[in-house]
Amino acid sequence: PVTTPVPTPYSEPAVPSSGKTGNGVKVKGIYLTGWTASSAEKMEHFIKLANETEINTFVIDVKNDDGIVSYESDVKAVRDAGTFLRKYDPEKLIKTLHDNGIYVIGRVVCFRDPACSKKYPDRAVKHVKGGLWKEDRKNAEITWLDPCDKRNWSYIIDIAKEAAEKGFDEIQFDYVRFPDGKTSEMVFSAKDFVKYEVINEFLSAARKEMPNVILSADIFGIVCVSPEDTEGIGQYLELIGRELDYISPMAYPSLYARGQIVNKIEFPNPDLEPYNVVYNTLLMAKERLSKVEGYKADVRPFIQAYTASWLKPGTFQTYGAKQYREQIQAVYDAGYEQWIFWDANNKYDTSAFLKE
Repeated sequence: PVTTPVPTPYSEPAVPSSGKTGNGVKVKGIYLTGWTASSAEKMEHFIKLANETEINTFVIDVKNDDGIVSYESDVKAVRDAGTFLRKYDPEKLIKTLHDNGIYVIGRVVCFRDPACSKKYPDRAVKHVKGGLWKEDRKNAEITWLDPCDKRNWSYIIDIAKEAAEKGFDEIQFDYVRFPDGKTSEMVFSAKDFVKYEVINEFLSAARKEMPNVILSADIFGIVCVSPEDTEGIGQYLELIGRELDYISPMAYPSLYARGQIVNKIEFPNPDLEPYNVVYNTLLMAKERLSKVEGYKADVRPFIQAYTASWLKPGTFQTYGAKQYREQIQAVYDAGYEQWIFWDANNKYDTSAFLKE
């Protein structure tokens, strides 16, 4: 098929193509899967979007929550486990994106990893009755790597280091937590441990191995709202940013429970109030972090681009340009400047983004 040439680069790139300088890039981004990145046609569409609008950043899967690395990896543990696919050529892709002034963040899913945990069951979260613990989701038998097992730390960090060497401007850790669910059924390799300390130690180890790489992590939005480790997942707002440059609270209104109280306001149907949910979540984060001396990580929320049609009719709405702009405005009104939109299917209402 005939492909159109890559759109003309910005006259002033949003980021120097040498990468490794997140300073100065006010991220306005969208998430793209490894499969999207593998499609020349889709990438032309998104590069054109970046060239014509305020979008200046792509978050692209390095390792998704199926445990598969999106490109041919030279990390020995990945090759031994056979946990990669040749979806895209990272160097080639990143060069094209840098030539178009696009900041490129590599998303590395950490402990939710059914591929590696099935290959190496001794490194997985076990079930109290024997075998591997599995996520209780419809049609899913997702197994997890044990966050207490330091072999898993090395595996994840080696993948992240390789991605940084291949030219990603930033590494973003996702699922950097313990699994949520019935904790009484889960068995970990360590006996006496504090979950948030394990997660923070993992991030410290990552920082030690990648001192000059821009590092970020996604956290549950509810972590900003609740003063403790709400779900027993090991994410504690005041501590998780110690070794990071950015934290990204996933402030998706659809993920908040009906009747959730945020900043002393009760939301009967959070999905119907995107501005207020995002704004109050970020205000709470700001207030709490302002009290932590020397807190280094800046806040760059993930916001909702998808329609949560699995919710009960009447409790959700179709998300389009209006809902996008309301959330963006909430970010700005809370005193933050950066944002990333999430839709697992990468179907974005591009009319929402300001032309540039």
